[in-house]
Amino acid sequence: MSKPDFFRSRLDAMIDLRHPLAVLARRMPWASIEATLAPMFERRVREGRVMEGVDLFGATTALAGVGASAAGRPPSPIHLMVGLLYLKHAYNESDESVCERWAQDVYFQFFCGEEYFQARMPCDLTNLVRFRQALGEAGVEELLAMTIAAATQMKAIQPVEFERLIVESTVQEKAISSPTDSRLLEVARIKLVRLAQRAGLALKQTYEREGKRLRRCAGDYAHAKQFKRLRRVLKRQRTVLGRVPRDIERKMLDLSHERQTSLLVWLERAWRICRQRPKDKNKLYALITSSPLRSG
Repeated sequence: MSKPDFFRSRLDAMIDLRHPLAVLARRMPWASIEATLAPMFERRVREGRVMEGVDLFGATTALAGVGASAAGRPPSPIHLMVGLLYLKHAYNESDESVCERWAQDVYFQFFCGEEYFQARMPCDLTNLVRFRQALGEAGVEELLAMTIAAATQMKAIQPVEFERLIVESTVQEKAISSPTDSRLLEVARIKLVRLAQRAGLALKQTYEREGKRLRRCAGDYAHAKQFKRLRRVLKRQRTVLGRVPRDIERKMLDLSHERQTSLLVWLERAWRICRQRPKDKNKLYALITSSPLRSG
């Protein structure tokens, strides 16, 4: 604890102690948090190395660099760094904005363990980044568990509220490709060829090399807004896709009923993609690959 300063007012005399941050600051198990995280930020003890030297009495050996080094700036208080990390997530702030707000907000400083108002930045931004990286996922989960325990003890939340978890994933990034006509035509050709090969059908031609070239040309023409050339490529892709299902239909008669049923589902989808146009209604925008590819 720092020495009392009679020329400055204490933070607990400047704020409303009924404020949520002030109440939470007094209920959080800071001693337990610091004891848990302290080993992660201790200076490493070095083994040292043997140094040989010569003096008036002959050759000598000494152990140099042993123990914990006292060089460098002392680490920031764990109470301060944990408090900044919590305030950053609680108030949806960035590293820079939470430090700037800390230098102006007396409640932020009281929550982080300060006794007197500090008109300065709490730490360097790189310190906050390194603290978060050293803490890792396990450390963040530990802090979250302690915060929830403190909130439950304060009766701010009830244990029944943890029985169901609702996750909002609206803005979560998803690996979904744009359903362009060129891509759908090429995907349909690839799936039909794979199903035919798994069924043991020897196709007359798979158009694999030409399909890749047409798909690449379609992307280049669309990016360059050369729509006349793009329409010619799409016409050729539809021709190629039409030849593959016709070849499969001629050779699938010798297959079992189960394999024929699986292939017919994909043939119907391929013909639908081949014949649909940009302005058609009820277009097919994707192909479901789970069950048909595993069949047979």
